[in-house]
Amino acid sequence: MTGEQRFGYIVDRMPLGSGQSGRQGTYIVRDADTNVHHSFMYADIVTEGFRTIRTGERVRFLIDADDPERACYVIRLDLPDVEDYYR
Repeated sequence: MTGEQRFGYIVDRMPLGSGQSGRQGTYIVRDADTNVHHSFMYADIVTEGFRTIRTGERVRFLIDADDPERACYVIRLDLPDVEDYYR
């Protein structure tokens, strides 16, 4: 992976069945500086608790050096209030 952190927004999510085993969702993040799209899997989300991200959320991520079209180590930046999240 590259060492430079990137910032972006989640622009799309492909539901279950898109992962290698057919169980993981694939997400698409748009780099805020370059507007380039990168994909990542559920397992690339770094968090405590539930690994979930919604379309429109801001994230910080790294680009996979072996596959520049993939993001890795994706971290949510705008965590919702618990009450808002479960409405």
